[in-house]
Amino acid sequence: MSKPSIGDQELALLHYLAEHGGASVGEVASGFGEPRGLARSTVLTMMERLRGKGYLKRRQLRGMFRYSTATGPKEAMRSAVGSFVEKTLSGSVSPFVAWMSERAEVSETELAELEALVAQLQTRRNES
Repeated sequence: MSKPSIGDQELALLHYLAEHGGASVGEVASGFGEPRGLARSTVLTMMERLRGKGYLKRRQLRGMFRYSTATGPKEAMRSAVGSFVEKTLSGSVSPFVAWMSERAEVSETELAELEALVAQLQTRRNES
């Protein structure tokens, strides 16, 4: 069963935590929330919602909760992006690919990864 969808701000927070590993609410509020004008209480609410949806886990360390992604960073981002595609793009990746072709700067490594993914898609399609 897939996880509940998440909003853009939650996706950004998940990405932040995936990049920074375990972090306390205070650390996330400072590094993620303050630049976006979000209060600590808002960040805590978002983190608890993500935990409730199964995207984050928390553990108590020296009297403080530390949050991290519930799966590895890549798996968490893959799941979150999948939810974004389903919710925001109605399941179509074409708008995302169009955006990438027009605006995103893609490194040689990323381009090679994308080409490999397209090859995998073609192989799966041909096997069906």
